[in-house]
Amino acid sequence: MAQTTQREFMLGEGSGTGSGSQNLRVGVGPAHPAMHGIIRITTELDGEVIVKADVEIGYLHRAFEKDCEEGGYNNAIPFTDRLNYVSPLINNFGYCAAVEKLLGIGVTERCKYIRVIMSEISRICDHLTCIGASAMELGAFTVFLYMIKAREFLWELVEDVTGARLTISYGRVGGVKADLPDGFAERTAKAFKETREVLDEVHRLLTGNRIFMDRMIGVGALSREETIAYAITGPLLRAAGVPYDVRRAQPYDVYDRLEFEIPTQKDGDNYSRYLVRMAEMEQSMRIVEQALAMVPGGPINVDFEGRPVDPAWYVDRGKQGKTEGLLLVPITLSPNLLGSERPAHERINAHDKRVVLPPKETTYGSIEGLMNHFMLIMEGNGIRPPRGEAYVAVEGANGELGFYVVSDGTDRPYRVRCRPPCLPPMAALHRMIEGEMVADLIPTFGSVNMIGGELDR
Repeated sequence: MAQTTQREFMLGEGSGTGSGSQNLRVGVGPAHPAMHGIIRITTELDGEVIVKADVEIGYLHRAFEKDCEEGGYNNAIPFTDRLNYVSPLINNFGYCAAVEKLLGIGVTERCKYIRVIMSEISRICDHLTCIGASAMELGAFTVFLYMIKAREFLWELVEDVTGARLTISYGRVGGVKADLPDGFAERTAKAFKETREVLDEVHRLLTGNRIFMDRMIGVGALSREETIAYAITGPLLRAAGVPYDVRRAQPYDVYDRLEFEIPTQKDGDNYSRYLVRMAEMEQSMRIVEQALAMVPGGPINVDFEGRPVDPAWYVDRGKQGKTEGLLLVPITLSPNLLGSERPAHERINAHDKRVVLPPKETTYGSIEGLMNHFMLIMEGNGIRPPRGEAYVAVEGANGELGFYVVSDGTDRPYRVRCRPPCLPPMAALHRMIEGEMVADLIPTFGSVNMIGGELDR
């Protein structure tokens, strides 16, 4: 009996159709390397052709939304890093914007520009990873190495600003962790020059490559109507000819002040998605260059008399109550706090004591600052938006990334909900691969750019 059951499973028999089908059922993933260890696709093959496919997700569920409801509003920032961990800055800012909408506050002009700059650098990193990994899975290992090299240039910029490369925890409700460092614009110009050289090399290697084109053109296609019906956004929607982009359709931060194009293609296949992402990286660099030229406030250069003092001395003076003149004394901050000195702090964070922690000079140099700090940190206090709900959408690397936050008036969110942009394409994946060759499953799956942390949450 066991042998019969196994035969029925492998050969598709026992379905009751009486067709005598000899189709083979093959499971792809979750152990398959290209499935990231978290996707299981059960395929029914007629020779090399996928007749039917069933996509199963949920292997990486980490209770992101419930974890966000267990602590204060800023406690959720590290969790958002782990959604799309290839472009975590966009996740940070989308969540913060939802809480700020609940509070009815706006961030400073400089902060808006910083969020745009860092979001677009993050978007480029995401597209570089997607195209590089997809090309590697097709055998173009050189392209993968080139793309990762370019990503290193940009990750160094991210590290300069946030202190980390991947799990950056840079966003804050009401602002950001730290200001842009001195010389950031010059380093960005150099990194973009090197990145453009890499993209030019990849265009010459891939875009007109006959093997690559044969594997990608006409493969994994979704029609414009199907793409819309599945609520797919981002590069996959634009590859089908729909120029929808949250940055243009519902402008946030300062996107409405910047000039950029929405790249589109018309065929909706894997090749079109590749071309859209390649074009989007150039547009993102264009956005960053404009934003850096327009960012208000310029570099943070504040002159003090005398040399900066050691933080330990400063704290000891504050504990002893010897605070006279202390607020005027600069502190030599540790590297992880650079960019959050008082002058920078006021430029990048909302001027709202209900939301934003005071700068360290104020915390340790005055009793008012110390009280303000502890009121925002202590259990039962912290950020307390009024009762209500808010939804904010931003343009993530994979499409519309939305955060829905409900407040019951306490210091922790009553409900947090994430709208992950790579979930709708995964729902439509079976339509993309049915009727295709089994060898085309991998490049099609790669074109979706599924990120497990975002998908399963």
